[in-house]
Amino acid sequence: MGPLLVYPEPPPPLVVQALDLASYRWRAAVNASVAAQLEPVEGWAGAVVSAEVDPQEAFVICRTLRKRALPVSPVVVLVLGSHLDDLDVRADLFDDFCLIPFRPKELETRLRLLSWRAERTNGPEVVQSGDLVINLETHQAAVAGRLLKLTYMEHELLKFFATHPGTVFTRQTLLSRVWDFEHYGGPRTVDVHVRRLRAKLGDEHAGWIQTIRSVGYRFSQSR
Repeated sequence: MGPLLVYPEPPPPLVVQALDLASYRWRAAVNASVAAQLEPVEGWAGAVVSAEVDPQEAFVICRTLRKRALPVSPVVVLVLGSHLDDLDVRADLFDDFCLIPFRPKELETRLRLLSWRAERTNGPEVVQSGDLVINLETHQAAVAGRLLKLTYMEHELLKFFATHPGTVFTRQTLLSRVWDFEHYGGPRTVDVHVRRLRAKLGDEHAGWIQTIRSVGYRFSQSR
């Protein structure tokens, strides 16, 4: 995957801070013509375009990136409050925006989520159950668009539950099917991982993993 395109050159310090902290590769361009010359063979992985100083040139770049055979995505524009009224008529030129001033973490999070959604659109193998989406290629999971920070085994357990909705499993069966060990840490290993999964799913969705007394667990999104 290629680097991100950043406009303008030099880029705003907060943009540099956000991209560098998140270990993104990027190249800055002073205008659309230079951006075309800088584009690598593998293409741009996305773009961060600041409209703070020269909004006209900023949206020229956005239009150049989107109105082509293979549109660049994600494109995030950084705008001032005075630009908000104009965004509706330019909505096809970008995927998301940040209002200046912004926090570096906000920009990094928006880029990460947009990139993950773009991967889903491009056809990686996913498991989807209601608001839950699990990317089997990247080992990422999200609930209602919110990425979950899961360990490998938490991801595997959630994937197993989501692909077997409504079925009741004993702890021993889960150990055998998910951990692939008959006695890996004992049945309480399952309880610990379920507790952590529920916490990461959040209060609204923790009930998806239901405890069946004296038996085990069942995954169900029905109320």
